[in-house]
Amino acid sequence: MKKANAFPIERFLSHIDQVNRQWRRPVVAHYAQSPFTVLMSCLLSLRTQDKTTDAASARLFVLAKTPQRMIKIPVAVIEKAIYPVSFYRTKAKNIQRICRILLDRYHGNVPTTMEELLELPGVGRKTANLTLTEGHRLPGICVDVHVHRITNRWGYVKTKTPDETEMALRQKLSPRFWIPLNEWLVTYGQNRCKPVSPHCSQCQLQPSCPRRGVTHSR
Repeated sequence: MKKANAFPIERFLSHIDQVNRQWRRPVVAHYAQSPFTVLMSCLLSLRTQDKTTDAASARLFVLAKTPQRMIKIPVAVIEKAIYPVSFYRTKAKNIQRICRILLDRYHGNVPTTMEELLELPGVGRKTANLTLTEGHRLPGICVDVHVHRITNRWGYVKTKTPDETEMALRQKLSPRFWIPLNEWLVTYGQNRCKPVSPHCSQCQLQPSCPRRGVTHSR
């Protein structure tokens, strides 16, 4: 039996799913041809704007789309392809290191467990979860800054870090929302529920939204 004051998470997410159809999907979703392309694109996206990640991913995948082919590409060539993503030199080296691990340990396949993915160079929980959900279509909750911000803004969770948010969501969010949650909230967060001065006047959820932490809106 639901509590009378329970947050209407299903209604909010259903509405966002409909509204988001007017906007472009997050960049990593455009490179979900395989778990490997998801993993690579997500690595490039860390601390990098979507527009830059999109262009860099496209250039990288012209060179190779599998670890078998990527391992043959010199690091200097990878650096040039992915520039100017943040930490492009480190990311180029990690790409090569990851490919070697995939070939040596996993027969060229991307691991299907969180524990194994976290052992790969440069891979944190966000990248691992996105690889599981978008690449393998396995259960996981990918929490980035948008998911962390919006679920706290709603008061659905009360957490200080994305990792804490992931754990809180795993406890209370229905598993059927786990995989699409990141794409929904990233798209909505980039276009309407922005970090600073969100477009609350255009949001039909506004009357029911606690808007915690919002001091200015449009």
